[in-house]
Amino acid sequence: MKTILLGAAVLMSTVSIAQDSTVSAPNPLSFSGYIESYYTYDFNKPSDNNRPGFIYSHNRHNEFNLNLGFVKGSYTTEKVRGNIAIAAGTYINANYAAEPGVLKNIYEANAGFKIGKKNLWLDAGIFSSHIGFESAIGKDNWTLTRSIVAENSPYYEAGAKLTYTTEDSKWLLSALALNGWQRIKRIDGNSLMSFGTQVTYKPTSKVTLNYSTFIGTDKPDSVRQMRYYHNLYGIFQVSDAVGITAGFDIGTEEKSNSNSDMNTWYTPVLIAKFKLNPDFSLTARGEYYQDEKGVIIPIAIGTGTQNGFKTTGFSLNLDYAPASNMLFRIEGRTLNSKDDIFTKGNFTTNSNSFITTAFALSF
Repeated sequence: MKTILLGAAVLMSTVSIAQDSTVSAPNPLSFSGYIESYYTYDFNKPSDNNRPGFIYSHNRHNEFNLNLGFVKGSYTTEKVRGNIAIAAGTYINANYAAEPGVLKNIYEANAGFKIGKKNLWLDAGIFSSHIGFESAIGKDNWTLTRSIVAENSPYYEAGAKLTYTTEDSKWLLSALALNGWQRIKRIDGNSLMSFGTQVTYKPTSKVTLNYSTFIGTDKPDSVRQMRYYHNLYGIFQVSDAVGITAGFDIGTEEKSNSNSDMNTWYTPVLIAKFKLNPDFSLTARGEYYQDEKGVIIPIAIGTGTQNGFKTTGFSLNLDYAPASNMLFRIEGRTLNSKDDIFTKGNFTTNSNSFITTAFALSF
């Protein structure tokens, strides 16, 4: 009898363990979302309510609007992973204007698998850009609005990437084959793929160092001009209350397909964030962007300025987090150019000041 009872107990224990194991197995499928509404008042009062042409986020004047909203599904197991996110908003309208059809509303769509036993992944599809420390998702950035360099370098990219992360997570190495400079659909008449690299080093939890590159062209073969871009930044958590981000980007592009001489643009940016208490923080930013020949920002060339685009910017924003997934922000920002490149009524001026508020909710 004891043997029978013991066998039954062991069997029941085994079944219970199996049931518990089944119940506790993680669900590989998850869903999330993000909403960022905003209001911007531009003191230059643009008659068409559009902000300057080199600003793509929070770019509508004197109206309440949606900058970015998306719903996202993710699938993750030990060997495979994938993401898809459908989006809308004024950020989408501005940045995806060149994309055809329903591609305009694809924020993210990619799939990948793990190669071997090491943390080496091959992914393909549409991703957030490997360039820069700012993304389209406002809550993930220290400042409310994006820096000039973020607005005028890729937010997203399409292609394939090979990514390796060391066991201690201190190093990330990535190589990418891309459809172009912020392109899902390649430029018609362009037969050349673009390429990128990324190296990220985190020696401690308080320091992140990054170097990303891009090489390729954003023009058809008949007028091909090679472009080379370097993105460097460091994020330093100086103390529990103070963080500093410093970045420097520089790019070069051939003057023409028959002239290998280069046009150059560059931009430094410095951001300091101060945590006042668990709910409030204050962030200050200083930046400079020089694109004398109008490679990236041709608006200056169109106005007939002598110095091209040479603009300094300053901003200060206050953030309030009433909940862990909610952020209310207000920011004052001013841009000053060497020449009169901004429109104010029927005149041009060398400055542009504006105030922006935003509500960001993630779920």
